[in-house]
Amino acid sequence: MQGSSTNSISRIVIWLMAIISGLVVANNYYNQPLLALISDDLKVSESAASKISVLTQVGYAVGLLLIVPLGDKFFRKKLILIDLFLVFGSLLWMTFATQLWMLYAASLLIGATSVIPQLFIPIAAELSSDKEKSSNIGTVMSGLLLGILLSRFIGGIVGDVWGWRAMFGIAAGLMILVWIAVYKMLPEMQPNFKGTYKELMRSVAHLAKTQPILQLASFRGAMAFGSMCALFTTLVFHMEKPPFSAGSSVVGSFGLAGAVGALAAAKVGKLQKYLDINRIILYSLFIVVGSWVFTYFAGETYWGLIIGVILVDLGVQSSHIMNQTNYFLIKSNAVNRLNTVYMVSYFIGGSLGTWLASMAWQYAQWSGVCFVGASFGLLAIIAHVLFCNKVNASQSQP
Repeated sequence: MQGSSTNSISRIVIWLMAIISGLVVANNYYNQPLLALISDDLKVSESAASKISVLTQVGYAVGLLLIVPLGDKFFRKKLILIDLFLVFGSLLWMTFATQLWMLYAASLLIGATSVIPQLFIPIAAELSSDKEKSSNIGTVMSGLLLGILLSRFIGGIVGDVWGWRAMFGIAAGLMILVWIAVYKMLPEMQPNFKGTYKELMRSVAHLAKTQPILQLASFRGAMAFGSMCALFTTLVFHMEKPPFSAGSSVVGSFGLAGAVGALAAAKVGKLQKYLDINRIILYSLFIVVGSWVFTYFAGETYWGLIIGVILVDLGVQSSHIMNQTNYFLIKSNAVNRLNTVYMVSYFIGGSLGTWLASMAWQYAQWSGVCFVGASFGLLAIIAHVLFCNKVNASQSQP
């Protein structure tokens, strides 16, 4: 499969996957700058509203675990087209939901179904030569990252102008266009797993237990993403208070600052000419922890928050791309299942960061959030320093 397909993926398809990844993953993040508007509209507390963001991340982890492995068992194009119908329905429910429990349920479903980018990244990895692998993953990831970051900006503006419901209605409409693009342009790929769904899920667990490179990458990714989610989930509450007294569009515009870091991170693969993967990851994690210095000491100023946002995105996304490049070098045709283990861990980390940061905000405001975010980054560094040399020894093992 890999040998015959190495040169069969065109730059047009790579860019198509990058754009679609951005549009689909954005569904998970539109809610973040809108939480204060939802809180006011439904007359619920900030912490109750912030659970919408937590449940979206939990839903994404569930979708990664239950849906993404199916990419090894079924034709991926058909799987993606079916999933897009479910994304569309979930977004419509969110648009017209009138009670908090409905928003919770719709958010969980949006997260669970918006996993299509994690079917694209293994396609890019599988159909690329080893030389092009990190470059093509980086391109798809750049679309994914811009979707995450610009979704906050767009969500904030649409929320201010037309209200929070309009954003989810627009997102539902975009999914129709995405469905047409996938139907017309995405190549079909043969499944490479013949067993039952139960056996498929057992093999996911087996990979999680037996691949040290994957285990370390998963922990680093979880901690780094938890750190970033701590910042973006509580930023809206921090900035609606003095000295900022800012609305959702201003908070959302911080996504543009993060886009600077994300675009820079997409080029991180080129550093492999000069540095090995583990060193790049270590430097990336130092940047994550360093970002919290700005958000803590200069957290009452726009410039401090802007620098903090740029650095946290640069650090998190650089380490993320290098983590994925690292475990996709494992000699295995179970690319979707490798990605499942990593990404489930990643979004469990994000959910944990979101939840702990919202708790920290409740009890200790911004200084509590900074403590949570910096702690996640430090845990990633400690694990990396302690175990990266040990797992390097297993790099060549199947």
